[in-house]
Amino acid sequence: MDKEKTILIVDDIEINRAVLNEIFKDEYNTIEACNGLEALKILNSNVEISAMLLDLVMPEMNGFETLREMSRTGKIKSVPVFLITAEESQDMLLEGYHLGAVDVITKPFMAHFLKHRIGNVIELYRYQNELESIVAKQVESINKMNHSMVETLATLIEFRDCESGEHVKRICGLTKILMTQVSSMYPEYRLSKEEIGKIVTSSVLHDVGKIAIPDNILNKPGRLTKEEFEIMKQHTTKGCEILQKIPHIMDQGLYDYSYDICRHHHERWDGRGYPDGLSGDDISIWAQVVSVADVYDALTADRVYKKAFGHETAVEMIHNGDCGIFNPKVLEAFDMVVDRIKKEHRS
Repeated sequence: MDKEKTILIVDDIEINRAVLNEIFKDEYNTIEACNGLEALKILNSNVEISAMLLDLVMPEMNGFETLREMSRTGKIKSVPVFLITAEESQDMLLEGYHLGAVDVITKPFMAHFLKHRIGNVIELYRYQNELESIVAKQVESINKMNHSMVETLATLIEFRDCESGEHVKRICGLTKILMTQVSSMYPEYRLSKEEIGKIVTSSVLHDVGKIAIPDNILNKPGRLTKEEFEIMKQHTTKGCEILQKIPHIMDQGLYDYSYDICRHHHERWDGRGYPDGLSGDDISIWAQVVSVADVYDALTADRVYKKAFGHETAVEMIHNGDCGIFNPKVLEAFDMVVDRIKKEHRS
């Protein structure tokens, strides 16, 4: 007996509702509706429905129309629907299944058989919903752990280099604005909101390898020598070495984005970047976007070796290739949001 569960019986013929109510009343709560409109009102109320027995032929809104509306609103995913029919038309039955019904009950009803079929499906849906809830909680816990770990690594960078500490925080905002614009403008670069969120989080770690760069180079007030610059360039690969030690505590997608951005945010469209000399779309679009965000923020911030450039000067330098050549499509997207970047970047 499971009186905590409720079955919704939808049939315009009162005697059919009475028969079904009699079959299930000892084991389930039952609610009755005489057409699809009434059924939908009940589904949209606070009553939790464990299963629906739905007649096909009804006035006002028939069974097929009810199924279509449940599909449109997503209710069909959480409420198993059993079609009630005296028809044996294959086309009708197929349409019912295509619209999301889990089974078909033909009249006249066989009580014992009916209770077992519906009870088994109710338990299957209950297990599925519980499993989805457990998975959702686990994903939330993993996401919190990932964000905590990323913030910890970002804090380590800040302890080593105060400029990088503030820099990595600003990179998140720049990356989100630019990545969203690129994704919306170019189908070949289109990403889901969830994936863009992971890229934004991963962008925080683009300079994590600076932890391994000596202080006298990292914070040198003057121009780096050729030898010192070669050491500074190693922050891309050093960062990847750090990330390789922690993949088991990161979401796989977040790890992949973080690793790629960390290694390739200094690659350039013409192949003259580092460390791998990649060119064109051999460089992932997220690494390209973080690269532009990184350069813009570096130009518009005070550094130990230079004063900040103004917004307009920085934009001009990026377009002129003063900091390397970038993907023309990324630059076009950059131009579309440049006023927003100016407004929000240091607000």
